[in-house]
Amino acid sequence: MNVNLNRLRRESHWKLRTRTLRFGPRPLLMGIVNVTPDSFSDGGKFSNTTAAVEYALRLAREGADLLDIGGESTRPYSTPVDAEEEMRRVLPVIQGICTSVDVPVSIDTSKPDVARKAIENGVEVINDVDGFENTEMIEIAKNSGVGICAMHMQNTPQTMQDHPVYDDVVKDVYCYLKNRRDALTSAGIDREHICLDPGIGFGKTHAHNLTLLSNCAQFHQLDCALLIGHSRKGFIANVFGDKARDRTAGTIGVTLAIARQGVQIVRVHDVQPNLDALLMFEAAGALSYIDR
Repeated sequence: MNVNLNRLRRESHWKLRTRTLRFGPRPLLMGIVNVTPDSFSDGGKFSNTTAAVEYALRLAREGADLLDIGGESTRPYSTPVDAEEEMRRVLPVIQGICTSVDVPVSIDTSKPDVARKAIENGVEVINDVDGFENTEMIEIAKNSGVGICAMHMQNTPQTMQDHPVYDDVVKDVYCYLKNRRDALTSAGIDREHICLDPGIGFGKTHAHNLTLLSNCAQFHQLDCALLIGHSRKGFIANVFGDKARDRTAGTIGVTLAIARQGVQIVRVHDVQPNLDALLMFEAAGALSYIDR
């Protein structure tokens, strides 16, 4: 699965429910809005609806191309919540965002009831860490025409970091995502609606994460949009050797590295600094070979 970066072929667009996102050399930014008390990086900061909506609107002003709203933490060893509680958290936020800005909104959920209600309130994308293993989620996506993001995760958030093991992490994750793509297209979902995510930090060691990030370009061979969510994660602190150090600069470093590999969407907490870095990276010619 070797890829010549000078002859990189990648998916050029991603169809959502009511619009199509077009990709250029620079990746699009998906801003993270966690409406949770226990997410690993910002849990509790935006659990109030007003605070969450204001924060989302700030990310939109800073240049977010999409806004990803989550009402259940999927950090390692997190406690699951039921669909009713998840909807109580996210639906008012989704309503507030969708009536205020035209930036497409994504719902980060694996629950069919939450996905269905979120779409009714204007959501354009379902972002499912369970990879659309639930057939009801597939039907909802098919019938609504939303964009979908299917992620790889080994085991569950409650067990995924106990002892993650792979024969070959790049090959194993690639095969899983290929199987999910094929299952989705066989169910009647157009490939142009599908985005794939290798699941950085979800059932991977620090070494697994870095290996996947070094080989992102290989996933373009799946002929779907590619999303990477690396923002502020533990492998960055591991490289630094300091859990307490701010991880914004480390996140930006990874963003630039995967931009060089043609990744179309990066999911980040800090939109403005990532965008500023990407703009200068592009201006300096570091992305000039992509899509030429």
